[in-house]
Amino acid sequence: MAKTVEDRNVVRETTEAQIAVHWGEEELYHPPAKFIGQANLTDPDVNKRFSEENFPDCFQEYAEMLTWDKHWHTTLDTNEPPFWKWFVGGKLNVCYNCVDRHLAKYKNKAALICVPEPEGEAPIAITYQELFVRVNEMAALLRDFAGLKAGDRVTIHLPMLAELPITMLACARLGVIHSVVFGGFSGEACGTRVADSGSRVLITIDGYYRNGKMVDHKAGADIAVAVAAQEGHTVDKVLVWRRHPGQYASAWPMIEGRDFFVDEKLKEFSGKRVDPVSMDAEAPLFLMYTSGSTGKPKGCQHRTGGYLAYVTGTSKYIQDIHPEDVYWCMADIGWITGHSYIVYGPLALAATSVIYEGVPTYPDAGRTWRIAERLAVNIFHTSPTAIRMLRKAGVDEPTKYDIHFKHMTTVGEPIEPEVWRWYYNTVGKRQAVIVDTWWQTENGGFLCSTKPALDPMKPGSAGPGVPGIFPVIYDEMRQEVPAGSGKAGNICIRNPWPGIMQTIWNDHKRFVDVYYDKYCKNRNSKDWRDWPYFASDGAMLAADGYFRILGRVDDVINVAGHRLGTKEIESACLTVPEIAEAAVVPAVDEIKGRVPEVYICLRPGLKPSQEIVDKVTKAIETIIGKIARPKAIHIVPDMPKTRSGKLMRRVLSAITNRMNTGDITTLANPDIVEQVRELVQGKEPVVLQEGPEDLKQFGSQE
Repeated sequence: MAKTVEDRNVVRETTEAQIAVHWGEEELYHPPAKFIGQANLTDPDVNKRFSEENFPDCFQEYAEMLTWDKHWHTTLDTNEPPFWKWFVGGKLNVCYNCVDRHLAKYKNKAALICVPEPEGEAPIAITYQELFVRVNEMAALLRDFAGLKAGDRVTIHLPMLAELPITMLACARLGVIHSVVFGGFSGEACGTRVADSGSRVLITIDGYYRNGKMVDHKAGADIAVAVAAQEGHTVDKVLVWRRHPGQYASAWPMIEGRDFFVDEKLKEFSGKRVDPVSMDAEAPLFLMYTSGSTGKPKGCQHRTGGYLAYVTGTSKYIQDIHPEDVYWCMADIGWITGHSYIVYGPLALAATSVIYEGVPTYPDAGRTWRIAERLAVNIFHTSPTAIRMLRKAGVDEPTKYDIHFKHMTTVGEPIEPEVWRWYYNTVGKRQAVIVDTWWQTENGGFLCSTKPALDPMKPGSAGPGVPGIFPVIYDEMRQEVPAGSGKAGNICIRNPWPGIMQTIWNDHKRFVDVYYDKYCKNRNSKDWRDWPYFASDGAMLAADGYFRILGRVDDVINVAGHRLGTKEIESACLTVPEIAEAAVVPAVDEIKGRVPEVYICLRPGLKPSQEIVDKVTKAIETIIGKIARPKAIHIVPDMPKTRSGKLMRRVLSAITNRMNTGDITTLANPDIVEQVRELVQGKEPVVLQEGPEDLKQFGSQE
């Protein structure tokens, strides 16, 4: 709870979710006629078709975009809430829908264009026919050599190369559940996910290019296997792709009997064909691990039929993807955006999807725009972090290239209006429509966005719910926060949708507790209206029905669109023997939006030293990955705590970001706040009265 002063004598209790926001309304931008003339979705009747009175049958429109082996008999089964079942009785294969069915018309069209980081290496176009051949050969290897079958799990730890979608599609062809771990995550992080998923096969690569250097990636596989073993799980096979076939780039040896080069084994399966396995619509397709505030990553389990229908429909209507388009999403396939909007959604629509191996600004600020120019990219999809980075690296750089986007997406975190306008004016040259999308790993696909040919754009606002999604904002008292009130609250989705995750892998209770318990109206009800989905994001709703997302309301830091649990980072700090306590808070960063900042207390009798700070940094990078590298590490004598012993991250976040620390009279040790502030800021106070809403709220729910 926070306190707001209404006058000198009255102090009113209010929840953090109800803190008023102070933004003014931004101007509206309308889609150009040229875009509207070619758009997939131009019929305003879509709002009626996907209205609540037509729910859930409205989503059959998305499902009918796919090829089914057997039609479903029930669109939505609500008999076991909140474990919704979509397109029940239907059967299909995801790989068939993304590859095979396009061959008759598009076999010689590029499915993927893979761009290596070294500019001396030419882009590689993989046609749908070539993709079909390579996916079949990989599926044969996984089935006949690795012994995998439908329902088995495989962990894939690969960078942004063609081998990643090929491996994913091979798994989908067999009905094998894939768990892709972001290539930047450490071997330790990979190992915990291997163990949790029960994967007996790990697929990796020897190395890849990043920022001009060859990264030795195989090292992570050996660590992952060892970490999994510590958790009581055995990995039988490690399949190693090679960045350059026939040349091994890693300094780490191959382990005989366990490690195998994929390019060598594939020779045994040359020309092999594997029939796609017809899967139940409710069969799991993949696991995607996301950090949670309890420290243990959550394995979000996504279904086959509903997920593919949802990403196909939203790719067509919100991304406006046509088969003729060259589409580039700059996300990493190791995150949900890459799964949904690099691989499955675009390929289901027979699009050409670009994959880039390296850093967008390597070797210089023009690299992104040179790629877009060379490949004639006309749909561009990236995060606010990347937009800020590209803007900082070369504010006028896009004007130097012959690039023409019809459509641009922003995803992963809220985008500042000033940055939005640069994206629109300089990158899009005022010719492109922007969709500012909001959704999460758990959701499968977009939840809020403007419909690009129908709705005006508003900088900084995601927009209304996408077709068939009914968002609402509740306060902590479970009351709806009305549109135009200027108040923030917790954004929820009132209805199920096909892209929503099925459950948390092996943890149904946690699934209910995290996403549905807070606002469930009746636990005995089978009516979906009684089970709103709690997104753990703060938001406000303008009078025009546009949602503005404020950020997380739990202890998760959104670093460049990547959600990192503070508990995971704090746990990594505590592996250093000298550390007694650790707290992690978000710090504002010009490029990444938010980055972790660490506070640590030493064990009694120890003195602060740079050596200890370096140990903590190394521990975080080793256990989680460089994505979690802290902006700063502060050694403090104690942490601000409540009388019940709960650590008040909100206070530390305020100190880090030069904000007002607010009421500290309820702390057990209020004097420590000034001591910590002096250590971080110096003797003279440097405090802003206001700051970003997500930082005000951070850590307030301990």
